[in-house]
Amino acid sequence: MRDVLLIALYAFLGAAGAGLLGAAALRVLRRRSLAASLAVLAAVAVGAMLAGTLAVAWAMFLSSHDLSVVTTVVAMAAAVSLVTALLLGRQIVAGCRDLAVAARGFGEGGAFAAPARPVPAELAALSQELAATSERLAASRERERALEASRRELVAWISHDLRTPLAGLRAMSEALEDGMAEDPDRYHRQIRTEIERLNGMVGDLFELSRVHAGTLPLSRSRVSVYDLVGDALAGAAPLAREHGVRLADGPLDPAPVEVDAVEMTRVLANLLVNAIRHTPADGTVAVAAERHADTVVLSVTDACGGIPDEDLTRVFDTGWRGSRARTPPAGAGLGLAIVRGIVEAHAGRADVRNVSGGCRFEVTLPLSPAHS
Repeated sequence: MRDVLLIALYAFLGAAGAGLLGAAALRVLRRRSLAASLAVLAAVAVGAMLAGTLAVAWAMFLSSHDLSVVTTVVAMAAAVSLVTALLLGRQIVAGCRDLAVAARGFGEGGAFAAPARPVPAELAALSQELAATSERLAASRERERALEASRRELVAWISHDLRTPLAGLRAMSEALEDGMAEDPDRYHRQIRTEIERLNGMVGDLFELSRVHAGTLPLSRSRVSVYDLVGDALAGAAPLAREHGVRLADGPLDPAPVEVDAVEMTRVLANLLVNAIRHTPADGTVAVAAERHADTVVLSVTDACGGIPDEDLTRVFDTGWRGSRARTPPAGAGLGLAIVRGIVEAHAGRADVRNVSGGCRFEVTLPLSPAHS
């Protein structure tokens, strides 16, 4: 037993010495090629075996012939291991180099193309992650371009919409100042109307800026969908009477939702105002609320005649107005963008689709956790 322990001790000391030397070499080469590190690892493995064997052989007083045989065998094993490690290292380094070239092109704004050379599983997984990231970035760049285009359109439209009422206000104020107004009371009423219009546009811009900045404050509370729809219908009733449009409530599931009641009422009000303005006289705007699994879908259906298919994907973009028939006389193309922003802030989704004779706007919201 004592001899076995001595052999183990000598083998451990020899191998530990080789291991320490290998660790020092790896520290020196830590910034060098991966192939060099693999070669050092192979040398450490074989060197540890050689050092342990020689230490045991010296302790056991082997003959010089036996010692040379053992040394030759271990040296051949070391040579084969080093060559194998170097070949493997070169393959890995080549794969890393190809991956770096592909990543460089991806970083310069192009699409990522995975290297054709076979690579280890870890590098293949990294290549797949880079390819997925490239797709996400491409989609993000496309959304950014679309957003920038919508912002430019918004600036142009806002500039036009501000210029028109400001010019009218200036003309009316000059007429009042010069005493040229035949009906001053009518001018005052018109000035008030234009001021209310401008105030509404500024309010919409402020709301939209908070939505885009992610700073929209939400005071969530448990509210019945029935109450939300009722409040929105009551607020839109005067405008509907003015345009000769009938308001109809469809199936209304009184499902509870966790929302900011004020903001969600604004969502429904924007959808109703949009629907009323684009529905001809004697037309009908219908509101419904239906439960689907763990969500509730609020819908507003109008009789506008439908939206062209090519415009359906842009309806909720900032500044979108679509065709002349759907351009509200007092809007700036912000109402539906605000709708989408508020709904998404509630972890919901806003959609639109054409139906017979008009279009249907849908707001999907998660149910209250206690009822989902």
